[in-house]
Amino acid sequence: MSLPQLEDLLPLEGKRVLLRADFNVPLDDGRITDDLRIRSALPTIEWLQGAGATITACSHLGRPKGKPDPEFSMDPVRERLAELAPGVELLENLRFDPGETDDDPDFVARLVEGQDAYVNDAFGAAHRAHASVVGPPRTLPSAAGRLLAREVEVLAGLRESPERPFAAILGGAKVSDKLGVIKALLDAVDVLVIGGGMCFTFLAAQGHGVGDSLFEADQVDACKSLLDDAGDRIRLPHDLVAMGPDEEIRNVGADVDDGWKGLDIGPGTAAEFSEVVNGARAVLWNGPMGVFEWDRFAAGTEGVARAVAACDGFTVIGGGDSAAAIRKLGLARSVSHVSTGGGASLELLEQGDLPGLRALREAAARGAG
Repeated sequence: MSLPQLEDLLPLEGKRVLLRADFNVPLDDGRITDDLRIRSALPTIEWLQGAGATITACSHLGRPKGKPDPEFSMDPVRERLAELAPGVELLENLRFDPGETDDDPDFVARLVEGQDAYVNDAFGAAHRAHASVVGPPRTLPSAAGRLLAREVEVLAGLRESPERPFAAILGGAKVSDKLGVIKALLDAVDVLVIGGGMCFTFLAAQGHGVGDSLFEADQVDACKSLLDDAGDRIRLPHDLVAMGPDEEIRNVGADVDDGWKGLDIGPGTAAEFSEVVNGARAVLWNGPMGVFEWDRFAAGTEGVARAVAACDGFTVIGGGDSAAAIRKLGLARSVSHVSTGGGASLELLEQGDLPGLRALREAAARGAG
C-alpha cells in the first residue's frame, strides 16, 4: 500500500506541522506507567525537527466523553514529551471536544489553523474516522509518520505476501469481535490457532460441553461453517484449565462440566500451539490464551509468548493485550514487530485499509492533480 512519506512534504524549513500522535498512555493516579507510545513518535518528531519544522502535536487520552475531565488531562504526557522532545507543543486532549469523534468541520478548522502540513503517526487511531485523523488531509499537504508507515508495511505485508508457512494465533474474549478477521486470515494463513474465551464457541460447534465458560450461542453456526471450510487449518484446544465451585482449579480435556469455567488453555495445548509457532516462517499473534491477568491462568499465554519470541521467522504481535503480555514477560525485543494498535491492526488485516490511510492517499492524489 503506497502512502505519502515525510520526504514528500519537503521543504519544511520554517513551516508549522500538525502531528497526530497516539499518546494514549496508561496512567496510574496521574502518572504514566508506560511511555512507549510517546517514545514511538520520536523518530518522526526528530526527522521533522531536523528538516526545520515547528511541531504542534495532538492526541486523545482515555475516554472523556466529549467534555473536559481532569482525569484525562494531557499534562503528564506534556511533561514527559518535553523531556524527550523539547520544543514540541502539545494540544489538550482532543476528545475533550465532541467535534473530534463527530469529525466536525469547525473543529477541524481550528486544528489546522496556522498549520502548513499534517503528519499522521497515530496508527492506533487510524481506524477511526475522527476529525484529527481524516480532517486535516482534506486541506493540508499530508504524509504518514515513520511509525504509521512501518505498521502498514508490516501488517499489509502479512495480509498480502507472508512467508510460508504463515501461522496466526487468535485469542481474546468473543468470536463476534473477531469473526471478520478470522475470515480474512483464513484466506492468508496456513494454520490458524484459536485460544482464549473465543475458543469455547468453536468447541461448542464441535459438540463439546463448555460448562459456564464464556460462550456465544448465536455464533455457533458461524463457527461450524468456518470449521467446515477450513478443515484442519484451524487448531483448537484439546485440554483446558478450568475453575469450579469454591475456586477449585483442574486440568480438563476439551469438555468443561456444568458449574465449571474454562479460563486458560491446558499444558498439552500450549505445547501443541508452540510447535505450530516453531515451524512457521511468519507468525501473527493477537489476543491472550486465557485470563492472563490472574497468575493461575497465565501459563497458556506465557507459553505462546515464549514460543513466538523464540521463533526464527518474522513475528508480529498485533497490539492490545498480547503486546501487554509480551512486554510484561520482557520479550518484546525478541519479536520482529509489536504493533501499537490492537483494533487498528485487526481492522487493517480484515479490510485491507483504514480511514486514516485513505485520507492520506486522497490528499496525495489531490496534490498530484
